[in-house]
Amino acid sequence: MKQPITGFHKDDQGDWVAELKCGHTQHVRHDPPWQLRPWVTTPEGREKYIGHLLNCKECEG
Repeated sequence: MKQPITGFHKDDQGDWVAELKCGHTQHVRHDPPWQLRPWVTTPEGREKYIGHLLNCKECEG
């Protein structure tokens, strides 16, 4: 189920986590070459993704 991003925080390991409208969270790591998300490394990039839809695996389960 697609859910909009409402914010971000870092986990205990320093990886970025997207906060979703449904209350769940999802990691949004920039970990080349497996995951290319350079936008998550800057405040401006994260701000642009507020409202972006992510597939919430917990809501589907």
